[in-house]
Amino acid sequence: MDRNSLYVHRRQLIRGLLATSAFGLTSQLWTGCTPTDQAPAGTPSPGTTPASGTTGTTGALTVGFIYVGPKDDFGYNQSHFDGKEAISRLPNVKTVDEANVPETAQVQETMLSMINQNEATVLFPTSFGYFDPHILKVAADNPKVQFFHCGGLYQEGKHPKNVGSYFGYIDEAEYIAGIVAALTTKSGKLGFIAAKPIPQVLRNINSYTLGARSVNPKVTMQVIFTGDWALPVKEAEAASSMIDQGIDVLTCHVDSPKVVVETAEKRKIFCTGYHVNQSKLAPNGYLTGAEWDWGTVYSKYVEQLQAGKTLQDGGIPHLVRGGLKDKFCKVSAYGSAVSAATKKEAETALAKFMDGSMTIYAGEIKDNTGKVVIAKEKQLKQTDPDLEKMDWLVEGVIGSTKG
Repeated sequence: MDRNSLYVHRRQLIRGLLATSAFGLTSQLWTGCTPTDQAPAGTPSPGTTPASGTTGTTGALTVGFIYVGPKDDFGYNQSHFDGKEAISRLPNVKTVDEANVPETAQVQETMLSMINQNEATVLFPTSFGYFDPHILKVAADNPKVQFFHCGGLYQEGKHPKNVGSYFGYIDEAEYIAGIVAALTTKSGKLGFIAAKPIPQVLRNINSYTLGARSVNPKVTMQVIFTGDWALPVKEAEAASSMIDQGIDVLTCHVDSPKVVVETAEKRKIFCTGYHVNQSKLAPNGYLTGAEWDWGTVYSKYVEQLQAGKTLQDGGIPHLVRGGLKDKFCKVSAYGSAVSAATKKEAETALAKFMDGSMTIYAGEIKDNTGKVVIAKEKQLKQTDPDLEKMDWLVEGVIGSTKG
């Protein structure tokens, strides 16, 4: 798999989100659609209906899932597999999936196989790099099939009507994990192992650090960028190096946190997870984590699809976003090392996210060079496009976006 290609696509993703007029839509899947998603009055829908194409010959809704890595990676791919498993238990739903599909023309073959052989009328190709050109090409050739891509680059008027995008504000869960880490550390030194300094990653690092420093302003966060999304050897080396320097809580943003979490447990320090719950890998040191909750998201999509709604006719919006309140993500259960007082502090922050009163990026905020990046009394809500252009590390982070 070409991971450099993935990096390019992730950068394209950010530009696409900023370009689309639909950016900022939050959980509209649950409530309907935006005006820009509506087809003009009287225009015949190119989409399918439950009788003619949403279901196959079996009468069930057939949904296909494609992953770029293994289903049991304790990371990104497993989070989507778990979501697939959740909807496979729903009535009148049939699922098919395939793992380890690279971001090449091979994913086009996989999609076509699911459409032609499995009679799938809904596809979730989950990796960022699948979108352009692969999903766009297959979608254009199969206008009655609906394609939902995790991450989003959909642009109204440019891309096929049968393509949609979904993603979540998981940095909210990272903020809470940062609180737990800061109240657990003995050394005051936290460590974050990350793949590349793109906005999505920086947003997680900064939110985690802001959460930590909201309860302990003296905490520092060291960041090491490995340079790619799945480099187990470098991840292990980075983890060991940080531990040797006195860091006693580790976390990460890589495809699979498995190596980082296992290294932390082996070296008898604490860790927080990402993507899914990794507590099985670190029964003593796992504190909590930021998890995706794709099962909830996929179940909502199925509900809409079985009601006869489609992307093509505007019944399902093309861009869907949500956070903790919308159940796009969640906070992992607290580990045995988390004190009652720490849990209380974390739950207080969680309650604020749930009632909408929490704003992570409220000024004044400085970067780690001392420059003011968010002015006093200015607030950037989760839907603010400026957050998708993030190229800085917050005060308290030791490291550079230069890698």
